[in-house]
Amino acid sequence: MAQARLSVRKIREVLRLKNEARLSDRQIGAVLGSARSTVQECLKRARLAGLSWPLPAELGDEELGARLYPRAEIAPRYPTPDFAAIQTELAHKGVTRMLLWQEYKARHPDGCQYSAFCRDYEAWLGRQDAVMRFEHTPGDKLFVDYAGKTMALVDRHTGEIKVAQVFVAALGASHYTYVEASLTQTVADWLGAHVRALEYFGGVPRAIVPDNLKSGVSRVCRYEPDLNPSYQDFAEHYGVAILPARVRKPRDKAKVEVAVQGIERWIMAPLRHQTFFSLSELNAALRIELQRYNDRPLSHEAGTRRSRFLELDRPALRALPVHRYEYATWKRAKVFLDYHVEFERQYYSVPYRLIGKSVDLRISTHTIEIYYRGQSVARHLRANGARRFSTEPEHRPERHRAVIELNHERLLERAEAVGPATASLLREQVHRRAHPDEALRASLGILRLAHDFSAVALEQACERALALKTYSYRAVRTLIITPPAPAAAASTTAATHDNVRGAGYFT
Repeated sequence: MAQARLSVRKIREVLRLKNEARLSDRQIGAVLGSARSTVQECLKRARLAGLSWPLPAELGDEELGARLYPRAEIAPRYPTPDFAAIQTELAHKGVTRMLLWQEYKARHPDGCQYSAFCRDYEAWLGRQDAVMRFEHTPGDKLFVDYAGKTMALVDRHTGEIKVAQVFVAALGASHYTYVEASLTQTVADWLGAHVRALEYFGGVPRAIVPDNLKSGVSRVCRYEPDLNPSYQDFAEHYGVAILPARVRKPRDKAKVEVAVQGIERWIMAPLRHQTFFSLSELNAALRIELQRYNDRPLSHEAGTRRSRFLELDRPALRALPVHRYEYATWKRAKVFLDYHVEFERQYYSVPYRLIGKSVDLRISTHTIEIYYRGQSVARHLRANGARRFSTEPEHRPERHRAVIELNHERLLERAEAVGPATASLLREQVHRRAHPDEALRASLGILRLAHDFSAVALEQACERALALKTYSYRAVRTLIITPPAPAAAASTTAATHDNVRGAGYFT
């Protein structure tokens, strides 16, 4: 039977009582509540270890216990797997523990079984640095965020200092990092940085993990967050999933948190004494430091960020789309009776069947794309300059019916029924409007006033509008709302007063 082992505290007490109190082995055992043989075994081990009371001051409890009760070297029952190599292999897509165990057994037929293989691997993981607990599949996730620190830009002429935001993106498996500066954190700068980051990596991951920045997430929710429409549009263009981190859960994006820390220490800090006069100048300096940063040897893994990127992430990234994403904003609009929608006083046609429906406008620098219930129904080049109509012939109905079947001749018939002044005002619309649809829209509005007020009020207002030579809908409506004041009635009796000279005074 194995001899009982004393605790380190009792070992010290045995040595003290034996040398200072001069107690016998039996007496020491009675004081400590241990058997005499246990005390004798402890004293024997102390003699063999060359230890006597008082013990050296630098001798700690762990070392004392190890010197008296050294651990016997136990020969391994089976060849130990190379868990560091296993960790690297598991980063490749499709590689599983079962596959690696089978390869291990092929090399070592006397090796451990699968359950022991997994148990020993988990125990090895527990002894490694915490960052190795996250197994990131190559090409799977890109983590993005803005650094907490900013950088200064100085106006060369006025000396005014502007603050530049620093965008950081890091791939999960290789830690390969991208950085750039922008003047704001608005949607346009946010998405522009995303586009340039993907082009820097030369491919597209399966998912992007952002923080809950307002430019990316319009409504925060743990389970189904609502993305900004432009961010959702970006995701659909690249075929990538957006997985916002949970609120106040930095470990959800620990990869980019570490990258931000590295960027602040190894890129932003070395540039702190330099003065930058433009955003392009600042980004050029950041790009130089970024190259050095990605080529720095990693602390806990072999190689550099760049070498791991070329080995792991680069082959796993999907190809970039043919066309680069073009930033666009979204707006809700209603289709008018003339099957056009309005944006910045420009009018764009949609299929006539959508009259009265609400549609979504995707507005980019050069185009206006119109969606109804998620389906694209029209696309126009964005118009500039004076107000104009962009109408596709196929958007017009083949046969107009009811309200849709409106033309200016029919509107003139309705105007004649109201009065000649109203009809004359509608004819002026044809001569003064640049486009027939524009004349139709204005005429509809003027005739609508007969319904909103009365036919008599409309006719009187049109008479005054023609006299004043003002022909717009707004002018006619204003004249109805503010009719002319009646002329003051002339006094029928002349006042007689000593101070009134009268007409005869001047003859």
